[in-house]
Amino acid sequence: MANNHTYRYYTQSLNTDGLWSELMSDAPVDWDSLTFSMTETDHMYIAKTAIDEPWGPGLMRPYGNISISPAAGVINYGQGLFEGMKAYRTAKNRVVLFRPEENARRMQRGADRLKMPPVPEPIFIDAVEQVVQANARWIPPMGRGALYVRPLLNGSGAVLGVAPAPEYTFMVFSTPVGPYFKGGMTCIDLLISDTYHRAAPGGSGGVKAIGNYAPGMMPSKSAKADGYSEVIYLDAEEHTYIEEVGAANFFCYRDGILYTPELTGTILPGITRDSIIELARQMGIEVVEGKVAAEFAMEADEAFCCGTAAVISPIGSITLGEITATYGNEPGELTQTLYDKLTNIQNEIDEDSFGWVHAVPGL
Repeated sequence: MANNHTYRYYTQSLNTDGLWSELMSDAPVDWDSLTFSMTETDHMYIAKTAIDEPWGPGLMRPYGNISISPAAGVINYGQGLFEGMKAYRTAKNRVVLFRPEENARRMQRGADRLKMPPVPEPIFIDAVEQVVQANARWIPPMGRGALYVRPLLNGSGAVLGVAPAPEYTFMVFSTPVGPYFKGGMTCIDLLISDTYHRAAPGGSGGVKAIGNYAPGMMPSKSAKADGYSEVIYLDAEEHTYIEEVGAANFFCYRDGILYTPELTGTILPGITRDSIIELARQMGIEVVEGKVAAEFAMEADEAFCCGTAAVISPIGSITLGEITATYGNEPGELTQTLYDKLTNIQNEIDEDSFGWVHAVPGL
């Protein structure tokens, strides 16, 4: 229920005539207790098209369940993609998105790979903005979380036999989430898997396909049962080189050089990953994108993983078989610096010299 921590402001609501009107309302959230979990908000966006038809603007509707055929391509054959984004309240008293055009372009590349009609960037951005505007009362105050935005594209049409669906649905919903780290960044312990692999050359590892994630649930749960935070996956060919950490990109810092696995089609091209590379190079740090052997990374000075949810997760240790490499119980100096620089840009505390921040109109 609402309490002393509730954030009050003007937002928009859909009236019975299908028009947006302003009202003052409270979000029934205790921002200080908010975790990174699902909370239903007010409105969602849905657009549909046939496989051979262009996309048009979709409609806002109350958040709720959807109806779909049991024979839908997404249910039977996994023809689906998703994106993860955040809307922030900033020091300039604005609501902003972080590099949303990159999410739009990544979804377009994924749609091409899974034989779905790509959503045009203007429609993607407009849909995300509408969802943020319609759910503005759920955006936490600055520094106490963000509004997580989830665009989805899937083959919703019925199809029997392995073939592209005849109809597609583009949806966007949102949920308030708390800071990934309560009380600051916490170092995590990771386990290198020498049994399971996330992706193989020629597969769909380079796009954000829904089918990439379920196979990692069992190895992840097993690692967590053994006291680790997540699994590090090695390449499927030589079983030697680090690819990803669960659903996050990997970095290590050694002898003044920042290393990260190269994008070869088996690694997701993370937007946070790209931002960290640009920030580090602006700082004068050499960044090498290439093959990163597990043994090499385990001898590094610092290591971290990154993604939309946590921005940067410092790594405290990595275990491979009977060997454990320990980096420390506190984030490394470069790890902390990169985290601070990136979050200060997202929160408009520091100047955005890259043009990454995208203000949401009207908020």
